[in-house]
Amino acid sequence: MTRVTLAQLDPTIALGPLDGRYRADAAPLVDHLSEAALNRNRIHVEVEWFIHLADAGVVPGTRALLDEERAHLRSIVTGFDQETISQLAMFEAVTVHDVKAVEYAIKEALSHVGAEDLSELVHFCCTSEDINNLSYAVGIKDAVETVWLPRAAALIDALAAMALELADVPMLSHTHGQPATPTTMGKEVAVVVHRLHRQYDRIAATEYLGKINGATGTYAAHAVTVPDADWPRIAQTFVEGLGLTFNPLTTQIESHDWQAELYADVARFNRIAHNLATDMWTYISMNYFTQIPVEGATGSSTMPHKVNPIRFENAEANLELSCALLDSLASTLVTSRLQRDLTDSTSQRNIGVALGHSLLALNNLVKGLDKLAINTAALDADLDANWEVLAEAIQSVMRAAYLQGVPGMDNPYEKLKELTRGHRVGREELVEFVRGLGLPEPETERLAALTPATYTGLAADLARAKGRAWRERSAG
Repeated sequence: MTRVTLAQLDPTIALGPLDGRYRADAAPLVDHLSEAALNRNRIHVEVEWFIHLADAGVVPGTRALLDEERAHLRSIVTGFDQETISQLAMFEAVTVHDVKAVEYAIKEALSHVGAEDLSELVHFCCTSEDINNLSYAVGIKDAVETVWLPRAAALIDALAAMALELADVPMLSHTHGQPATPTTMGKEVAVVVHRLHRQYDRIAATEYLGKINGATGTYAAHAVTVPDADWPRIAQTFVEGLGLTFNPLTTQIESHDWQAELYADVARFNRIAHNLATDMWTYISMNYFTQIPVEGATGSSTMPHKVNPIRFENAEANLELSCALLDSLASTLVTSRLQRDLTDSTSQRNIGVALGHSLLALNNLVKGLDKLAINTAALDADLDANWEVLAEAIQSVMRAAYLQGVPGMDNPYEKLKELTRGHRVGREELVEFVRGLGLPEPETERLAALTPATYTGLAADLARAKGRAWRERSAG
């Protein structure tokens, strides 16, 4: 039996999940990193280069640009729509060259306002990469600053609020998976806030570089055509006018080092978020957090009692996919054979996919955190079952007493190891041990009153300080 292919049935059926199942999460990136967005940015760059040259009278013999001509050209960008997309596709079908199609579309627009005499100023002295590198830089900058960074900030906001809310909630630590010196849940969350905050600031400070210096980066066509012009200065003011940082020395391509730096930073942010996802999954499995059920949702198809930590699992997988793509882009884009090869052309078309998987993961983490409730009963039970963690406190006080000349305080670590390692001890055994040490009365009473739940040091203060620091930074 012959079946109809799905691509024939409906050409809009998506191959990938970011354009299918997860379209809503990834959709904000479409305006910046899709093929259509790239073409809109190409028109933007071509139009602004045309205006830049015309307004400065760089090429002798060209007349001044009329206000209505300038406005008409810029309206192609602001009014970019399906008709423009179709027009570009029509031109590309003939040229078999995407940037040349953009050039022809702009020349046609000039003809509509009677400015054909200026048509050869379009794409003047440019190679395709002059337009592409700037178009990608504009799109990536807008995507990171208006879409990705706000979602990253939303995740840190949620964690900072959690750090403040849970600052005083004591929790047994688990170094190497074993019971360890207690902390507070808020302090552990604050650690993630601090880690993500550092990476966020690195990403926010990214320099987006661009160049417009010709076929091999020498301004050869520029210099032979208009030898008296200061072309490096003209190029710099143009690139900076697009909101980018000027790269003064390149081959045919802008070297993409800034992209590699950005993707490494985003991947590092992703990996810290991945650590958050796996830790939260583990805390849920330990019953430290319970999940608030969503009305009408199914946790398991066969086990009605289950509420699965799917948000954290989804985030974990998508962060791994994002990092794999970002790592590939970072390693591929910094290499180009001799003065130019085209490996970057197909690689860069996946930038939106790489950031899309990250964006999807950040959204899931925020949603997952929103559905967590702290289970203080489980936390308290674990603390009360592990009194031996106070051995660190006792032997540390003994060390200080030894240094102050108190007799009987020698070998404190060994004495506590003998008492606690390999078997469980409770409050009674520890209090009896402390009272038999011969410590000064204040130290004896302080240690006798200590519990695993109160042995959290400065954890609460650290959590509050970091939570407030992020909030102040966000407000500022």
